[in-house]
Amino acid sequence: MITLYGTPLSGHAHRVRLLLSMLGLDYHFEVVDASSPELRHINPLGQVPVLRDGDLVLADSNAILVYVAKAYGAGTQWLPDDPVGAAHVQRWLSIAAGELRQGPAAARMVALFHKAGEPADARARAAKLLGFMDAFLRGRSYLAADCPTLADLACYGYTAHAPEGGISLDPYPAVRAWLERIEALPGFVPLPWRE
Repeated sequence: MITLYGTPLSGHAHRVRLLLSMLGLDYHFEVVDASSPELRHINPLGQVPVLRDGDLVLADSNAILVYVAKAYGAGTQWLPDDPVGAAHVQRWLSIAAGELRQGPAAARMVALFHKAGEPADARARAAKLLGFMDAFLRGRSYLAADCPTLADLACYGYTAHAPEGGISLDPYPAVRAWLERIEALPGFVPLPWRE
């Protein structure tokens, strides 16, 4: 049995949950506190998500996505085998870990959790990224290929929840249309909104 450790509101955990669901895999979602000794035991960095699959314990959402796609998604479109396709996916995984995390995700962390240490210019970073994504998605259905890939799953959650950080998606029609396409995929599970 696969166990995914995380928190329900984590966009990083959500991207893994999306892939597990879209592949139709059985797994257990173990809710953990990011500062708990239990989590620090399996990931000394104290970050979620962490995936346990048999003897394998793997941290970092993007690394987990690659592992799950390779281990359980053979013959699917989630991680292309060709060098160019794989490079396009990697580019967006890097954007998810960089610009998306430092923009929309950081603004959300401050607004929802009053998290200190986030970039002071997170909203400006978010506007720059969302403008880039909107222009990029004009005439395209997905980020890295003609079909959904890990790139789309990695970027979905924090983009969709940018409004929780005070960032309107109204100026970005191509981004909104892309979000709707992801939400229409078989196996889609929503990232909960904070109540």
